[in-house]
Amino acid sequence: MTQMSCTAAPAAPGMIEQPLPLSGLLALAMTGFIAILSETLPAGLLGQISAGMQISEAMTGQLVTVYALGSLLTAIPLVTLTQGWRRRPVLLLAIAGFLLFNTLTAVSQSYLLTLVARFMTGVAAGLAWGVIAGHARRMVSPAQQGRAMAVAMIGAPVALSLGVPAGTWLGELLGWRMTFALVSVATLGLVVWVLCKVPDFEGHKPGQRPGVLHVLRTPGVLAVLLVIFTWILAHNVLYTYIVPFLAAAGLAASTGLVLLTFGIAALAGIALVGAWVDRHLRNLVLSSLIGFATVALVLGFVGQSALLVFVSVALWGLTYGGAPTLLQTASADAAGEGVDVAQSMLVTVWNLAVAVGGLLGGLLLTHWGVASFTWVLLLLIGLALLITGSAHRHGFAPGARVAG
Repeated sequence: MTQMSCTAAPAAPGMIEQPLPLSGLLALAMTGFIAILSETLPAGLLGQISAGMQISEAMTGQLVTVYALGSLLTAIPLVTLTQGWRRRPVLLLAIAGFLLFNTLTAVSQSYLLTLVARFMTGVAAGLAWGVIAGHARRMVSPAQQGRAMAVAMIGAPVALSLGVPAGTWLGELLGWRMTFALVSVATLGLVVWVLCKVPDFEGHKPGQRPGVLHVLRTPGVLAVLLVIFTWILAHNVLYTYIVPFLAAAGLAASTGLVLLTFGIAALAGIALVGAWVDRHLRNLVLSSLIGFATVALVLGFVGQSALLVFVSVALWGLTYGGAPTLLQTASADAAGEGVDVAQSMLVTVWNLAVAVGGLLGGLLLTHWGVASFTWVLLLLIGLALLITGSAHRHGFAPGARVAG
């Protein structure tokens, strides 16, 4: 067979790359960007999809739900199943899933078929997120792994802060079907990009394929997963129901601007974490959680000031932006050879926290009102701080990272 001339040569394990292989890492980031964009586009195009398919907005909202279910239910078994496969083909399989099922979403006239397509897009995302972190780490030397992860993870906050508003704007301009089609066109370009710039690696050998229970018992892994659940649960309770907080300050009509502030601050948080994660991972996690607790207090007790709301949201974005990098780096460091399985667990726990956050926030708002949010957020953040503080030997060790 004739191979594309731009195919990246496989990198030797442990090789040192100076500087960072930015093009390949950015291709991984673009994979994450498309995953998040694929997940959230229906929310931004809710009215258009509802009208176009002649279904209710509540039914349209389930297009997001089934996507999350696809990732939640299949990430661990798929990543476990593909541990022995060469790594770039697994990545390309996930990207091909985005291409196929987003295209199917763009042309489907059946609500049931669209639900199936959305579920399968979520399956592709679960596989992608289980591969990206391990692939990024293998592209660089151990001393560069934290920074490489920061670059590879930048796609998610960029998609949330810029991609979703741009997708909504394109939907208004070209229609929701064409917007999904354009995502597929970008995905096709990503396939070429990965073939050109992302090196391939061997799969894990039979003796290096730890099972789920083995990885879960590895010191530090469970602690990281618990911090992920409590932190992301707290974040999603607030993020999903931010409008009631904004209404108290008379900013309900400025939700888009507030979320843009969050997104821009999140990008700054990624930059800071990328610079410091290899030396100060533990301190960054602790300071991020303390910053988030401060945000919860301000919004809960003095959130009537528009200025304080914007400052708090900026601090929130700053402390949350680097969370994916921090938590995936901590998970990967703790798991060692079980990094891919650990990342699939992370994907599962993360999506579970997102789903529970929506449900918990809805219950709190319905039965106790927005004033109850602050106490629940402080409880969850306090638990995350307690777990992080106690995991000083494994999971969130002090000092510079030591990765193999």
